[in-house]
Amino acid sequence: MLNVIKIINGSVRRVFYHSYGSDSVKTRSSRAAVVCLVLLCVLLLAAVIVLGVHIYTNNTNYTQERDLLLTKITNLTEDRDDLQTKINGLTEDKDQLLTNSLTEERNELIIKNRNLLNERPHLKNELQLLCKEDEWIYYKSSFYYMSNERKSWTESRQDCLKKGADLIIINSSEEQDFVKNNTVKREFWIGVTDIDVEDIWKWVDGSTLTSGFWASKEPNGGTIENCAVTYLTRWPDLLGWLDVRCNDAYQWICEKSIWP
Repeated sequence: MLNVIKIINGSVRRVFYHSYGSDSVKTRSSRAAVVCLVLLCVLLLAAVIVLGVHIYTNNTNYTQERDLLLTKITNLTEDRDDLQTKINGLTEDKDQLLTNSLTEERNELIIKNRNLLNERPHLKNELQLLCKEDEWIYYKSSFYYMSNERKSWTESRQDCLKKGADLIIINSSEEQDFVKNNTVKREFWIGVTDIDVEDIWKWVDGSTLTSGFWASKEPNGGTIENCAVTYLTRWPDLLGWLDVRCNDAYQWICEKSIWP
């Protein structure tokens, strides 16, 4: 029923209309909408329940897996700590053994060194006696023989070789001073020559002479003076080595190292 107000001939009137067909259609539509809404709510609720159950189940599984992993991590951590403790113990044992071993070796070396120091003066005296008996002089790990005879450079070297030595090789200023002090104003062959290649002076061991203790303006003999002596009495002002003819006769110095 519709309530309509109309103005007829200048007066207001209320007119009522009945519309039975349209009300029935609206009622059915409303009911269908309600039913659909209810079904939708039911489906939504079911979906929420299923989703909740699924999430709960997954969370339960994840929690169990997490707890299992945490347990494994805890066990591994404990095992690691145990291993570290054992390693530390072994390291301490090793260090202690090493310390003990080094201490023993050090003590043995100290005792040996003390014994050697105690024996040194006695051994030195014996060495000096032996050198004097055989006419050898000991100096810085080498023995030196100063001859009293005079021979050519080649013959002098042969004599040294027979003695298990060779003509002296002077390697340092200290050794040069030693020779000078033991051959004052005497003429001795030394083991250097340029007989193979002129002006290339070599020692008897084959090494090339790089720096020597030559007298002023020496060597100066050219091709005829290919061997060297420590001093020449005819030239007393020349201090140092001089080159001379190898066939001349002079005393000689043999040198023999105590090391093979």
